[in-house]
Amino acid sequence: MSSTTTDTASSVDVVLIGGGVMSATLGTFLRQLQPDWSISVFERLGSVAEESSNAWNNAGTGHSALCELNYTPQGADGTVDITKAVGVNEQFQISRQFWSYLVEKQIIASAKNFLTPVPHMSFVWGDNNVAFLRKRYEALAQHPLFSGMEYTEDTAQITQWAPLIMRDRPAGQKLALTRSLKGTDVNFGALTRLLFTYLASTSGCTLHTQHEVSDITRNGTDGWKLKIRDLRQNTQREVKARFVFIGSGGGALSLLQKTGIPEARGIGGFPVSGQFLRCTNPDLIAQHHAKIYGKASVGAPPMSVPHLDTRMIDGNPALLFGPYAGFSTRFLKQGSLMDLPMSVRADNIGPMLAVARDNWALTKYLIEQVMQSQNDRIKALQDFIPNAQAKDWELVVAGQRVQIIKKDAAKGGVLQFGTEVIASQDGSVAALLGASPGASTAAPIMLTVLEKCFPDKMPQWTEKLRQIIPSFGQKLARNPDLCEEIFDKTTQVLGLKQ
Repeated sequence: MSSTTTDTASSVDVVLIGGGVMSATLGTFLRQLQPDWSISVFERLGSVAEESSNAWNNAGTGHSALCELNYTPQGADGTVDITKAVGVNEQFQISRQFWSYLVEKQIIASAKNFLTPVPHMSFVWGDNNVAFLRKRYEALAQHPLFSGMEYTEDTAQITQWAPLIMRDRPAGQKLALTRSLKGTDVNFGALTRLLFTYLASTSGCTLHTQHEVSDITRNGTDGWKLKIRDLRQNTQREVKARFVFIGSGGGALSLLQKTGIPEARGIGGFPVSGQFLRCTNPDLIAQHHAKIYGKASVGAPPMSVPHLDTRMIDGNPALLFGPYAGFSTRFLKQGSLMDLPMSVRADNIGPMLAVARDNWALTKYLIEQVMQSQNDRIKALQDFIPNAQAKDWELVVAGQRVQIIKKDAAKGGVLQFGTEVIASQDGSVAALLGASPGASTAAPIMLTVLEKCFPDKMPQWTEKLRQIIPSFGQKLARNPDLCEEIFDKTTQVLGLKQ
């Protein structure tokens, strides 16, 4: 979706920077909560959802911790910690409620345009890994958010659930697999376009593509002044806003630094690029219908958990395997090679050097990944599809992810995996930094933005927020009856019956 709007408003209530799912979600929330506010959206590229929200640039898993083993680490004593998995799943239920509200209010016509039921599976081999998966299953299966999960070590059962991964597999391997039929595939690009189509149709909201925000400075005590360049016309103008959200993915760090807010000091970024093998054989694609996650390699970052991934993109099934990590100094897929060096400041060089010193395992992993040949990649794929052949797969480059580097009193600096909202003390500007689980938890993340930036508005917004998110203010993990009620309703509204 592109926009050729000629609106030249010099002052608005809200500016959203970046045409991805985060800005689209926050804009939609604000439209429900404060319909009288004016909103302007600025996207550097020619259409929205072209970076991390693009369907080909993310896994589209609808991260709910049903299959991602990195959310359930095993301690030295052998116990499996499900705390993070419960938190991620709880967040995804908020996204489901938000999407259900959109369908019920006819803000979007049907969830089928972006959401597809796809089983989520975890697959391991070897005695130790099988023992881990069994303990993980035992820890999760009784939890209300993970009800219905199934576990098997029976090869015949695995073959029935996931035939492609069992074909020509060597006999005698110790295998285990869990399956949840509650899983989904999410086309975040399609969802983003639907939300921006809605926003652009409302009074007081304008969308500007091919517009780049080059600077953000304080406008006295009344918000911010933004310098914005129209890349089509090569002209520049200034826009004032009472509130600014920086949701431009990897591009958010540099803009956050330009605000000069104290909260941005000491923050750096570490870019990691992703690559996938994409299946080109329609017969193979038709033989697999699941998202199957395995265990990450030693030293691999959390978002590099290998997975064999059924996707539904614009109505067509696809099959991906990866990711294979890479390194680029770009912070965006369509960014500049100078992004990383230009992000280094006096206040963050210490934490960045400390992270470089303390993360040799990650550095070694990235070097090994960059040096891989196509044969090496196919060998990794053959752990999942034993008879995989190079002729059926092509290498595609996915999106850039920028992990957060922050000051740490003990270590000097730490590398964080996940997402974080950085907001000014007065709540007039906020930025989203980080990566996975990212888009899957856009709705709860934007609730965090609302709570951080508009605490004075929350009392009057609460009733509406409970209409949008019926579980708002409660934890489904602690309320099995409410959990079941909301899950059943969202399943029906979103058309997710398997």
